[in-house]
Amino acid sequence: MSSISWIAAGFLAVISGFFSKESTPARNQPAPIADTLHYPEETHFKNLRQLTFGGDNAEAYFSYDGKYLIFQKTYAKEGIPCDQIYIGKIPTKPEEVFVPKLVSTGTGRTTCAYWLPDGKHFVYASTHLGSKDCPPVPDRSKYGNKYIWPLYPSYDIFLADTNGVIVKQLTNAKGYDAEATISPDGKKMIYTSDKDGDLELYIMDLKTGKEKRITHDIGYDGGAWFSPDGKKIIWRASRPKTAEEISSYKELLAEHLVAPTNMEVFTANADGSDVKQITSLGQANWAPIFMPDSKRILFASNHEYRRGFPFNLYMMNGDGSNRIKISRDKGFDAFAMFSYDGKKIVFCSNRNNGGTRDTNIFVADWVE
Repeated sequence: MSSISWIAAGFLAVISGFFSKESTPARNQPAPIADTLHYPEETHFKNLRQLTFGGDNAEAYFSYDGKYLIFQKTYAKEGIPCDQIYIGKIPTKPEEVFVPKLVSTGTGRTTCAYWLPDGKHFVYASTHLGSKDCPPVPDRSKYGNKYIWPLYPSYDIFLADTNGVIVKQLTNAKGYDAEATISPDGKKMIYTSDKDGDLELYIMDLKTGKEKRITHDIGYDGGAWFSPDGKKIIWRASRPKTAEEISSYKELLAEHLVAPTNMEVFTANADGSDVKQITSLGQANWAPIFMPDSKRILFASNHEYRRGFPFNLYMMNGDGSNRIKISRDKGFDAFAMFSYDGKKIVFCSNRNNGGTRDTNIFVADWVE
């Protein structure tokens, strides 16, 4: 989302200023204040490299050939007041620098970009048809300073090429349409919309435009991905249970808002059948993906910390068993994705930011 990026932005406002042991910065980049790039316990990461240095950089995803990343970026110092979409080639040599280019319109707010298999097109959500300006940030003081995400009703999903030219508008329903990803064969798109009165998942055939709603329980369903083999889907969901929880959820939704502080990981078959709740950890368990074997799961969570942070990455079996902590930053690690050959991982983190609130992109070789 930006639904997703709002969890980063909100928690980043709280989890700045964590310092640890010194590390060596990437070549051609300024030396950080005493900070940590790679924690010793992170044994599944090798050759970890920081690609961005400043601002909020989130939801960085590999192209199918593993050569490029697409991501969203906010950085007021560079004249980017709210998220825009960028593409950059991943450096293959130490002396190479990551140099992204703007591929969204530069207006409105954008989110959730994802490649198509041809490497020439991508989908993303944007509010630019509603207004060229950044949409307003919610006044949380009106809601008891509760942590909330805005669900901008002007978000629609677009298909664009790597020159930034919008080829097609894929959604045009009234309300929030965002959080899209693509099936491995490039034929289907799964996304979140509130067009039927709740935040539900929909699967669209990209060739015909025909779609099917695949979730039906009250609560927020979002951030869905297909498994690498295309047989399953995985997503995050809230499930308000009590009358008070349901009432609060509906009241916020009526104002185009959602409180994402209690979410669990769910899976289903690719057609939406055989829904299973995989985690019951409490707090925010989100940004889940299937690992390259299409069996294990990687996700971000703050369940170990009652104060709400840090967020770290965890690996587990498809049934939720054998949960292993993968990352160790004391602030925020999330938005992980594996390259399609399974050899590399990309994620976003507060690490090595010199005590600022910056979230940057990191790529590493994956070690089993």
